[in-house]
Amino acid sequence: QVQLVESGGDLVQAGGSLRLSCAASGRIRSIDDMGWHRQATGKQRELVAGITTGGSTNYADSVKGRFTISRDNAKNTLYLQMNSLKPEDTAVYYCNAKIASRDTPYYVYWGQGTQVTVSS
Repeated sequence: QVQLVESGGDLVQAGGSLRLSCAASGRIRSIDDMGWHRQATGKQRELVAGITTGGSTNYADSVKGRFTISRDNAKNTLYLQMNSLKPEDTAVYYCNAKIASRDTPYYVYWGQGTQVTVSS
C-alpha cells in the first residue's frame, strides 16, 4: 500500500508565508505527476498547482506569482511554498500523486489534508 501525508498547515496573518510538505511512503516503485488542491468550507475542491516528472509546473491564476511547487524525488516528497498569503487562501490543502507500487500499476493517491488559515 501507498500513502501520502501532508504537514505544515498553520494559522498565519495575511502577508505571511508557509511551506507545506507531502511525504509519500509505502511500497513505491515510481512517482509520476504530483500536485496540490485545496477546498474551502462550502466550496468545491480546486487545483492549486501541479508539477510533472520533467519539472514543468502550472498554477491557478489566483496563486500565480505567490506560490511555488517543487519536489524532491530522492525523498519522495512534494512541497508548496506559499508567500503573501491572503484570507481567501484559507482552506484544507490536499496533495495528490500518480504512483506505481511494487505490485500495482499507476494510481492517483490523495493525502488526508492539512489546514491553512489566514487571518486579516
